Amino acid sequence: MKRQRIYIDTSIVGGFFDIEFEKETKMLFKRLEDREVVFVISDVLTGELENAPKRVRTLLDKYSSDFFEKVALTDEARELADKYVAENVVGKTSYDDCCHIALSTIYRVDVLASWNFKHIVNLARIRGYNGINMKNGYPTIEIRNPRELIDYGKDI
Repeated sequence: MKRQRIYIDTSIVGGFFDIEFEKETKMLFKRLEDREVVFVISDVLTGELENAPKRVRTLLDKYSSDFFEKVALTDEARELADKYVAENVVGKTSYDDCCHIALSTIYRVDVLASWNFKHIVNLARIRGYNGINMKNGYPTIEIRNPRELIDYGKDI
């Protein structure tokens, strides 16, 4: 069975150590460890992690490289990110967030996971990103927080 491809942004890595988000984040990482999912990570993420505290910066190093699919920020992704900003989905200060969305779109991940409720996991923003994607011939992107991506059990 093909593993679900989940693009993670920096808030997911930081969420591993955040009291508010650690429970669900660790449950998502458990899915990674159980090989139910593969995390799609980008050079945007690794660049953002360079300035993070050491325990955040080195978290992903604890896992074998086969747990991840690495993707690069391309000119195509930059152009799409520029369109998100140009059409005021978010401001210029959120450009890296736009790059995460664009990479998720271009690499056609199953879902982008984030704890960033202001610029990413936000219904108005999601509609904006997806509207621009459709206008430019790209698929829509699923954007969720880890609470929506973990298994709470099979009891219905």
